Amino acid sequence: MTIIKKSQSEVILFDNLEPEAAAMVLALYSRDPRSVRQHLERVAEVGAGKFMSQYYVGYGHKSIGDCGSTTICAEHVSMLDAKAVQQNPLYNGQEASTRYLDMTTQAVLNPLGTVQGEQIQMRWMSLYVRALTELVPYLTEKYPRLDTDKPEVYAKAIKAKAFDIARAFLPAGCTTFVGWHTNLRQAWDHIRDMMFHPLQEVRDVARTMLANLKEKYPNSFGFKTYAEQDEYLNKCSALEYFDLDQSPLFWSTHRFSKDDRLQKVLVGRPQKTELPDWTNRYGQIQFRFLLDFGSFRDIQRHRSCTQVMPLLTTRHGFNNWYIDSLPAELREHVQANLSDQEVELRTIEDPIIRQYYVAMGYNVACEVTAGLPSAVYIAELRSGQTVHPTLRLVAQDMGRTLRNIFPEMALHCDFTPDEWSTARGRHDIVKKEV
Repeated sequence: MTIIKKSQSEVILFDNLEPEAAAMVLALYSRDPRSVRQHLERVAEVGAGKFMSQYYVGYGHKSIGDCGSTTICAEHVSMLDAKAVQQNPLYNGQEASTRYLDMTTQAVLNPLGTVQGEQIQMRWMSLYVRALTELVPYLTEKYPRLDTDKPEVYAKAIKAKAFDIARAFLPAGCTTFVGWHTNLRQAWDHIRDMMFHPLQEVRDVARTMLANLKEKYPNSFGFKTYAEQDEYLNKCSALEYFDLDQSPLFWSTHRFSKDDRLQKVLVGRPQKTELPDWTNRYGQIQFRFLLDFGSFRDIQRHRSCTQVMPLLTTRHGFNNWYIDSLPAELREHVQANLSDQEVELRTIEDPIIRQYYVAMGYNVACEVTAGLPSAVYIAELRSGQTVHPTLRLVAQDMGRTLRNIFPEMALHCDFTPDEWSTARGRHDIVKKEV
């Protein structure tokens, strides 16, 4: 045994290896207590592929896959498929934003393959195109540019506001792009679940993902499957979607404990400072509410809470905010079309397939279960002025609920009404000028 007087700690950073090789290098820590520098030298000598082939992991520990990561992109998939990719508490990634992008030229899926299905989708997209066309001049007149507004920022802000409204008419079958950065273990776990999803599209995309991963990372995706597990996963997938017979405007229940330790962290918390993770031990709160599917797509990206996938249906009505935001003549046209579309949608018998033909402005029944840090974070972040107005209302209700439960807590929600601002015109990714 060697006794030293002070720490000889060292920090070593490397990111130049293939994911599987990086995972194996770290795995060797558990069986070979030498510096990673020596393992990296070995990889450099023989190459990553040969290095991997020299080792057999005999104890079947899936945590090795946690140490290698990859990025998977699914393109031209439906909004429903994108949500299935993201329906994972460990998801990291991005999706094309309907709040900033013109979706006019995006393909729209018609899984029924019928003329009726095509006509339903075409009518939705026609409403979307017309709404965008009329909203830009309407909003420009409603919110005239100030002398202090930069023209390019103002123009982007007007367009963003138009996208916020018009997206209500996009059917869930409209295609999008979604990227997923994950470690190898989580990729297998989630893709395995997706392969039993109620939607055929999701199952097909999952199989394609798995085939690509097996080809690129053959040492990490050779897992055995078992019939009884497949049967169980298939049974669970049939319970994937959530809906409610009654339509709660907003409902919550909670079970929290309190003590002096919690009191100390609740009082005086600065803005944009998250509660310590250990405060999860004090309990959970569950919210149920109606929210349009477009804004559900925003809140669903929060990974610190548990959310169930709502069934997209017309039964809870079209969110009034979108209707009220339209110019009068367009409003009448939309309302007449909504009635016609709903008649057509009722003829599609399968409620799972019907979702492709339902526009994202329709309300869905949402359920969010969260610990205290997550609930506070969501309520504060999503109550901000640049958040979509329909989601802001829900976040404000969350904030009021938390304030009633913990009146002593420093809560930094924005409870002010929506105000016009060009701030979103600056929320962009642009190429730097050289």
